[in-house]
Amino acid sequence: MLIVFARALVLYLTVILVMRIMGKRQVGQLQPFEFVLALLLADLAAVPMQNKEIPLINGFIPIFSLLLVQVTLAYLNLKSQRARAIICGTPSILIKDGLIQEKTLQALGYNLNDLLEQLRAAGYHNIGEVEVAILETNGNISVIPKSQYRAVRPADLRIPTKYEGLPLTIIIDGVVDHRSLKMAGLDWHWLEEQLKAKGAKDPTDVLYAVLDTEGRFFCQLHAGKSKDKEGQSS
Repeated sequence: MLIVFARALVLYLTVILVMRIMGKRQVGQLQPFEFVLALLLADLAAVPMQNKEIPLINGFIPIFSLLLVQVTLAYLNLKSQRARAIICGTPSILIKDGLIQEKTLQALGYNLNDLLEQLRAAGYHNIGEVEVAILETNGNISVIPKSQYRAVRPADLRIPTKYEGLPLTIIIDGVVDHRSLKMAGLDWHWLEEQLKAKGAKDPTDVLYAVLDTEGRFFCQLHAGKSKDKEGQSS
């Protein structure tokens, strides 16, 4: 029993390591060759995991062989546009100038119901609002609406806006991120003063705390630590 557990743990960690090396992508964002490699990795790990008579090395060799293949293909994708088109394919225009490209749909085996479903998922319930729809190589659809249906932006109204950078997370579940404090040019004494003002004795009382680019400090305490359940900001 312990041997089976150990083999399963080793193979699981190996597959996780390989997937991490392959990159950070969700399943829906994988290119076809990456998705196939992920399926093969799971299958190759399952065989020696279930059969104790198969040496673990017989599972490691094909797994790392596939990793080598994936790294090579990823490198070719990065360096060669022609290789990228062969390996991943090219985007296809499904709607152009507001008109459905019927021949493209037929060539891709993509029916109108699929197209309408993807458009609804993207937030466009009326196909008449769509100027261009592109089927990306990972299967997702990118939509460019007609100009009259596009959301109004401050630039359209010539309204100046302030810079909005990335807020700095100061505390997550009671743990202080000292790197964020350093990046903000702040110290422990400043944090203690802020927490005291919010009613926290120490960082362990805090569920989440963040500092935005305008210097506003938001802090929410753990349940039961404060009467203000919606958090406080200053």
